[in-house]
Amino acid sequence: MRISTFFKRTVWTSAVLLLLMLSNVGFAQQSTNSYLKKFKPVSVELMQETGIPASVILGIAMLESGTGTSRNAKLLHNHFGIVGKNNMSQIKPGHRSVYKQYVTDMASYEHFVELLARKKWFGEMKGNPEFTVWLKKMNHSGYSSAGHEWIKRVTNIINRYKLYKLDASMDSVATESEKWLTVGMPPASDQ
Repeated sequence: MRISTFFKRTVWTSAVLLLLMLSNVGFAQQSTNSYLKKFKPVSVELMQETGIPASVILGIAMLESGTGTSRNAKLLHNHFGIVGKNNMSQIKPGHRSVYKQYVTDMASYEHFVELLARKKWFGEMKGNPEFTVWLKKMNHSGYSSAGHEWIKRVTNIINRYKLYKLDASMDSVATESEKWLTVGMPPASDQ
C-alpha cells in the first residue's frame, strides 16, 4: 500500500512539473512572437535609413534583451547591453546597474545604430546585407566580450527566426543617402 501511494505521488508530481515546464515554454514563445511583432518594423526602418541589416539589429536586440524580458529591457529600455548612466537606484532602491537608461525602447534602437555608424569600418559595410560579416566586424571591434560565442548565439537567433529575410528589403536608399543619421536629431536648417 505504501509503495502504491509513493508511486502515485511521484507520478502526480512529475506530471505537474511537466505541465509547468510546458506552460513556461509557451510563455517564452508568446514573448518572442510579441517582441518580433513589435520590433521587426523598427529594425527594417532603421535598416532602410542606415544600411545596417535588420537581422543584425533585431538579432542582437533579441539576445541582449532576452526578447524584451530582461531587467535592463524592462526598467532601462536598454535592448543592446550598452553601458552608460542610469537612475536605477531611484527606480528600484538598493539595485545598481552599469547599463545605460533610455527614455523609450526606440531610443535604445536608435542609439545602437548610431554607435555602429561611428565605427571606422562602417563606411565599407554600409548597405552590405551579409549579417555574418557584420557580426564578425562588430566582434573584432570589441562589441561583446563573449567573442565567438556571441557571434554563434546571434547567428542562431537570426537563423532560427529567419531574420535574414528582412535584409532582402534593403535597398539603395541606405547606401546612397547622406542624411540617414537624422533620427532623434534636431532638423537641419536650410541655408
